Amino acid sequence: MRVPVCVHVRMRARETGLYEMKTLVIAEKPSVAQDIVRALTPIAGKFEKHEDHFESETYVVTSAVGHLVEIQAPEKFDVKRGKWSFAHLPVIPPYFDLKPVDKTKTRLNAVVKQAKRKDVSALINACDAGREGELIFRLIEQYAGSQKAGQTVPLGKPVQRLWLQSMTPQAIRDGFDKLRSNQQMQGLADAARSRSEADWLVGINGTRAMTAFNSRDGGFFLTTVGRVQTPTLAVVVVREEQIRKFISRDYWEVHAQFDAIAGSYPGKWFNPAWKKDVEDAEKKADRVWSAAEAQAIVQKVQGAKATVTEEAKPTTQASPLLFDLTSLQREANGKFGFSAKTTLSLAQSLYERHKALTYPRTDSRALPEDYLPVAKDTFNMLADSGMKHLAPHALMALNNGYIKPSKRIFDNAKVSDHFGIIPTLQAPSGLSDAEQKLYDLVVRRFMAVFFPSAEYMVTTRISTAAGHSFKTEGKVLVKPGWLAIYGKEAADEVDDAKEGDKGQNLVAVAAGEQVGVGAVESKPLKTRPPARYSEATLLGAMEGAGKMVDDDELREAMQEKGLGTPATRAAIIEGLINEKYILRDGREMIPTAKAFLLMTLLRGLGVEELSKPELTGEWEYKLSQMEQGKLSREDFMRQIADMTEHIVKKAKEYDRDTIPGDYATLSTPCPTCGGIVKENYRRYACVGKDAAADDTATTGCGFSFGKTPAGRTFEQSEVEQFLRDKKIGPLEGFRSKAGWPFTSEIALKYNEEEKNWKLEFDFGNDKKNEETGEIVDFAGSESLGACPKCGGAVHEHGSNYVCEKAVPTEGQPTPTCNFKSGKIVLQQVVEREQIAKLLSDGKTDLLDKFVSNRTRRAFKAFLAWNAEEDKVVFEFEPRKSKFPPRKTPAKFAAGAKTAAGKTTTKSAKAPAKKAAAKKTAATKTPRKAAVGTLTPSADLAAVIGTEKVARTEVVKKLWDYIKAQGLQDPTNKRAINADAKLKPVFGKDQITMFELAGLIGKHLS
Repeated sequence: MRVPVCVHVRMRARETGLYEMKTLVIAEKPSVAQDIVRALTPIAGKFEKHEDHFESETYVVTSAVGHLVEIQAPEKFDVKRGKWSFAHLPVIPPYFDLKPVDKTKTRLNAVVKQAKRKDVSALINACDAGREGELIFRLIEQYAGSQKAGQTVPLGKPVQRLWLQSMTPQAIRDGFDKLRSNQQMQGLADAARSRSEADWLVGINGTRAMTAFNSRDGGFFLTTVGRVQTPTLAVVVVREEQIRKFISRDYWEVHAQFDAIAGSYPGKWFNPAWKKDVEDAEKKADRVWSAAEAQAIVQKVQGAKATVTEEAKPTTQASPLLFDLTSLQREANGKFGFSAKTTLSLAQSLYERHKALTYPRTDSRALPEDYLPVAKDTFNMLADSGMKHLAPHALMALNNGYIKPSKRIFDNAKVSDHFGIIPTLQAPSGLSDAEQKLYDLVVRRFMAVFFPSAEYMVTTRISTAAGHSFKTEGKVLVKPGWLAIYGKEAADEVDDAKEGDKGQNLVAVAAGEQVGVGAVESKPLKTRPPARYSEATLLGAMEGAGKMVDDDELREAMQEKGLGTPATRAAIIEGLINEKYILRDGREMIPTAKAFLLMTLLRGLGVEELSKPELTGEWEYKLSQMEQGKLSREDFMRQIADMTEHIVKKAKEYDRDTIPGDYATLSTPCPTCGGIVKENYRRYACVGKDAAADDTATTGCGFSFGKTPAGRTFEQSEVEQFLRDKKIGPLEGFRSKAGWPFTSEIALKYNEEEKNWKLEFDFGNDKKNEETGEIVDFAGSESLGACPKCGGAVHEHGSNYVCEKAVPTEGQPTPTCNFKSGKIVLQQVVEREQIAKLLSDGKTDLLDKFVSNRTRRAFKAFLAWNAEEDKVVFEFEPRKSKFPPRKTPAKFAAGAKTAAGKTTTKSAKAPAKKAAAKKTAATKTPRKAAVGTLTPSADLAAVIGTEKVARTEVVKKLWDYIKAQGLQDPTNKRAINADAKLKPVFGKDQITMFELAGLIGKHLS
């Protein structure tokens, strides 16, 4: 190969002794930096490895780890206080500052340190070959410049671009031969910066404007919007609207059994003259729309003879393409129920930690054209890997010459900045179950694309009786081809087999034979609404969002883009869930009331462009023009600024009382006058007794309450319950005016001054009964269990669960117990079932929505009763290792057989001290009996029962007894007085609590 000019220059410099300058190569991720070093070593000499870079005589190679720097508005253009008000909107800074990404500051400092070295004279941008790779490098280069008098002074070192689509050593060396100039990449750099800044302008200003609009009535109602998240949400909302408005219709199918000489076969009635109805998608050839018509068909063909015609033809089915990230996420969600976020995390672990998969954040499903040798090596690895479920298929492919060039697999035109996800040459070990599932998924797909197509014989049989036609289809797998990798080698395992008429051989019918019509039945069915999105189908909708765009140019621009990128789609979905726009219910994605409220707002304000994929299409079209030099960055950003001002102006100047929308009428009447309660954009309000359900009149009694108290939007079912019961909760998801989340009950309370009901937050004030002596009546309350302190009944009371003896009651006016546990603990709602479990078992299930007051971070814990501390405490699950334990290689396994069949063990002699220690250990007193296997003595059994117990259970049961009988000394809580049952156990009248554990040992065997 031709040696790069920079190498010639340095060689000459060394010969003359003038200087020895170096070129810094910045890759996007460490694995690429290592590939570059391996490729350059034969021509640039040996590289020395340092903590954060590699270095030879001519090159320094380092890497980012994705984005290290992000943009932000300069402080003088963006206020800290009042940013959620219209007074400071829009924010359109003339330029953007940079700030490090918090979690990668160390890496950024390491890269910048290399860039600023005096012996580094030039830079090579080796980040991924695409818009985001260009942006990552440009922002790092800009950040590395110095600051003087408030202005950024550029680094000033020449830059060249390494453009790679293949990562083979030769492809990398070829790339260094054809480095692109900085000027050649200016269009791509402009498009990259413009996309980043446009997303910031629209997202920040849109979110602040919608939040300001929704917070006008007080409180803080965070309403996030964005170019990608809002159209994604709109897709889910529109589907839910279709489901809610769907009116099911009755239809019938007619099924018959036909009796031939060779046996019987099923058939389904259809209309051979049917044509697709463009206005009614529910109409299909095999549907009958009245019971009378279906029954008429049944009666007409019953017992008749049928003539038979049939057509058989071979078909083939190729395997699906290699996985990109989105298709992998969809497949893993469908097969295993993994969320998009989980799949990305597992794939990243298989790439980074196990080195078992190639880079997963890709939108390509093809390989570079020079990867055929790599593919063969990968099959050899799989064949020799010892993975018994995969190795035979790899061996078959090698023996039959399946690995060969194919444009379907190897195509540079279909490779973007990364290629499809495939296994690497490293066979993994120590995978978790989830990692193994995902690895197998990728490996099977990789092998399948090289295997021959599956071959079927498809038979279509038409049986005509009394003028009515019935269709029977049989699809028989002739040669499994790639399906063999998935174990589908028989006809009854065909993917698209339908119950009764596909996936099996049809019984033969002789030429000219008339078959008899046996049993005939009419099946009543109903049309069904479209299914809700799952994560798999939502990812597909995001990927194919361009198909929803009508404009040809914009649709073309979005053809390979969609909404978001493979790397960001999982985070977008998780963001919608975290912001309470979407609820994940099993595998269904259900939009919340907050989501519908946002769509109503955008439509009502006339800024629907924020909810449509056309916005992305328009941007992609213009950014493509910018990359080609047909549109200037200044013109594009001017258009974005105009759009931003338009969005803010529409929200700021809207002055009507409500936003037009499709609002509900509640079934629960007004609590004040019994009138009808209707929804509008901001409130639920009484419209009077005489208002019709569809009336827009608002002449009610004045009763109303906000739809979104403290930033949390009521679901309709919650509103109905709230009006009916005049209280609801605890509910989570509220935000204070300062933006902090909190959980609370809400109550409707009558206001004597206004003579009407008002919504109030109810944080509970249970002490008033204790302080005033007001009697609490638990007569209609169901006990949740026995108090762990005194044995009294525990009931729900206000915002707590309390012992009946902890509040004044008719039977006991003066409280004698103080057991109490909140219904909300650090924002975690504690359900009745959980407190009952705590009372019966000593602790709740693992609860996962606690939020620390100090760090504001969520955490998981059990709530448990601690007898010694005399209160309910947090109990944490044991910490598990972040990584699964690695499997012990067979050669180190104890007792492994040698080739000669002898058992081998590690035979190195231990030092004498170690041997003695082992001997001592072997003769130590055996440990106490295992959990649940200790038998109490007769004296102890009289207190705790006769069943076998664990030592810890004994202490707990004794404490329960001591508390219930009030045996703690009132003057010294650390002393326990013995009653008639405990005295034989204690051996004396009183012991201290510290003696208890020691005393019980002699009563256990």
